[in-house]
Amino acid sequence: MKIGFDNEKYLKIQSEHIRERIAQFDGKLYLELGGKLFDDHHASRVLPGFRPDSKLRMFQQLSDSLEIVIVISAEDIEKNKMRADLGITYDEDVLRLRGEFMGRGFMVGSVVITHYDGQRAADQFRHRLERMGIKSYFHYLIDGYPHNVELIASDDGFGKNDYVETTRPLVIVTAPGPGSGKMAVCLSQLYGENKRGIRAGYAKFETFPVWSLPLKHPVNIAYEAATADLNDVNMIDPFHFDAYGKVAINYNRDIEIFPVLNALFEGIYGENPYKSPTDMGVNMVGFCISDDEVCCEASKDEIIRRYYDATNKLADGACNENEVSKIQLLFNQAKITTAYRRVTVAANERKAQTGVHCAAMQMEDGTIITSKTGDLLGCCAALLLNVMKHLAGIGDEVKLIPQSMIEPIQKTKTEYLGGHNPRLHTDEVLVAISVLSQHDENCRRALEQLPKLRGCQMHSTVMLGEVDRKILKKLGCGLTCDPVKKKS
Repeated sequence: MKIGFDNEKYLKIQSEHIRERIAQFDGKLYLELGGKLFDDHHASRVLPGFRPDSKLRMFQQLSDSLEIVIVISAEDIEKNKMRADLGITYDEDVLRLRGEFMGRGFMVGSVVITHYDGQRAADQFRHRLERMGIKSYFHYLIDGYPHNVELIASDDGFGKNDYVETTRPLVIVTAPGPGSGKMAVCLSQLYGENKRGIRAGYAKFETFPVWSLPLKHPVNIAYEAATADLNDVNMIDPFHFDAYGKVAINYNRDIEIFPVLNALFEGIYGENPYKSPTDMGVNMVGFCISDDEVCCEASKDEIIRRYYDATNKLADGACNENEVSKIQLLFNQAKITTAYRRVTVAANERKAQTGVHCAAMQMEDGTIITSKTGDLLGCCAALLLNVMKHLAGIGDEVKLIPQSMIEPIQKTKTEYLGGHNPRLHTDEVLVAISVLSQHDENCRRALEQLPKLRGCQMHSTVMLGEVDRKILKKLGCGLTCDPVKKKS
């Protein structure tokens, strides 16, 4: 797809900016990491050219001077809070993250268990960490946090927390999810470092909203769409404007908490080195956009994708109407409708023509391929075959999988496995093509086209099952579905 972001420039200037921030303090910086360190697919969708692992690669340039501290809330451990995208609990994700980081050559110094108030599950998790040889610390609940500044910035507040031993200049503080207490850990460490005569610094690393882009820039609107379930709102940073007379974009939660942070900094150091919440950030992504029009188009497409995600969740009863309504309002700000997404229009036009559920995919060159639901194949599986044939230059009349091979698979699905839907899914089609490719040249050529699907956009007029969704995600397709459930 068209590139709108200079990834190499980003790796260079972002790492340089973080080094400069470390130097502003006594060679010690606690960097609160918002969002994902790796697999940042939202950023790669709205900033074409941004690689999902860009932040990870950037930090690898600083790996000799950084260590990672992973934070988890005792309350989340007690509740067995799950990561919906991975289907694992937060405590399991702490171990997963640690393994991922260490596997990429990063030092993971310790785990901090926050909001601790004697929870038995937290004690058990700490014992588990000890058995694994992993350092861990407790940070306690503080009455009146974050507003009771006098208590918080005292020996009865942050002073009660375990001091986290760190050895490197840059300490990245991350967590399995929001609400884990990352910021409180950073501030508590500043208090502890100050007690030891070290003027350490704090900064926040979040990619969105992009502070250097206009408030209603599609990239920033797409961030609001992505966080519609949290009801985040992008705002002009009033503190930044008052201090510098310049417009900078931040979001409501950081702006609302800044007076409290300001008071905490003053309580720890006697002064706050930052004049605004934007000052606290280190994000340089806005300066690496190489083609604004490409990023605007991608962001508008992302807003529509988020809308369909929300309507699909609503159809499944997994969200409320407020999330959908919020994104519909963002449509007005971005001056778009679902018709902006060409592949969505194509799928629905094919459905109107055939009277059955259909799917469509847009290729890199803009060509749109469609398919319909048939007796042998679902619309998604049929589309995959049509796209592979198109890319391989194989005629529409060619049947890659003979009916004589499909029918036994259908019989197994329905008679032996008790399934209700005899049509082949995408994974079954790919397995069949793979088997046939050993002796069929067309099937071999068709399989070789799969890498070309990465970045292609797709729409289905019916909600797809989990199997098809997973296959399309692995292929790198940008999928949306009408909020229509398949009939059982």
